[in-house]
Amino acid sequence: MSVNTDSDNPCIGLALGSGASRGWSHIGVIKALLREGIEPDIVCGTSIGAIIGGSYVAGNLERLERWVLDSTRTDVLRFFDIKLSQSGFVDTERLSWFLHNYVAAADRRIEDMPKKFGAVSTNLGTGREVWFREGGLADAVRASMALPGLFPAVRNNRRWLVDGGLVNPVPVTTCHALGADVVIAVNLNSDIIGKRNNGRQEAASTENNGVLGKVKQQVREYSNSIFPNRDEKDQAPGLFHAIANSINIVQDRITRSRLAGDPADVLLSPRLAQIGMLEFHRAAEAIEEGEDCVQKALEEIRRVTTGKQ
Repeated sequence: MSVNTDSDNPCIGLALGSGASRGWSHIGVIKALLREGIEPDIVCGTSIGAIIGGSYVAGNLERLERWVLDSTRTDVLRFFDIKLSQSGFVDTERLSWFLHNYVAAADRRIEDMPKKFGAVSTNLGTGREVWFREGGLADAVRASMALPGLFPAVRNNRRWLVDGGLVNPVPVTTCHALGADVVIAVNLNSDIIGKRNNGRQEAASTENNGVLGKVKQQVREYSNSIFPNRDEKDQAPGLFHAIANSINIVQDRITRSRLAGDPADVLLSPRLAQIGMLEFHRAAEAIEEGEDCVQKALEEIRRVTTGKQ
């Protein structure tokens, strides 16, 4: 594991924030930074940020990008289709397949990565932050992304862990704790509050009959309600739409508070309000926005990372 110790070149930390499907923009951020010769020494992520960051340090980012760009909405729904349990909607076997193929193999460990890596999770029993800085990389990512209601909580050292976005949506503090001199942070939640519904509500399928059909339709209702919709603005929000927006509000407020207490040296805020929480199939526009965001802040990034403009 190598960390830059040259006093003329500060140790650069990259803090990748939570934000579900908006997180594909992290791919664009990393690609743009590397293209400009700016390589982070430390990478920390929360939720989707842990997925992208983990894939990057494990050398799988290009593979992951190809997969997400080829994915359709149907591909995403396959993760939620059938295996409903009391703990979440996600097909855990398919999730494991995804993590081990596109993030890190089951035997890859954080301490063996070429760069320092940290993933943030939340202790469901105490509400405290949990940082993964060693152990299985895929396991750490799974714990960091365990959004309640969608993904089952993860058991670790006699505690139940859920999504790190509940306590630290943009892990600047983790980067500093791991030794970063300067931190470039990506906040995916800067423009999501107050956005207007501008998506499309899909009609229910006529094939949804019986108990299994009702379960499938409930999952689709969940995803459709988190995807934006074009319902009349005076119509009362649906249950899952209200839950999704509540999560957005909480994460926005926590992000503001955490960044005020431990600010990043450069804060990138991709404009992604038009992308719904589970619209993972819109990866291309999220990645492009991530790249554009770096280009707009490039002068400031160069100033803090090299002292040059």
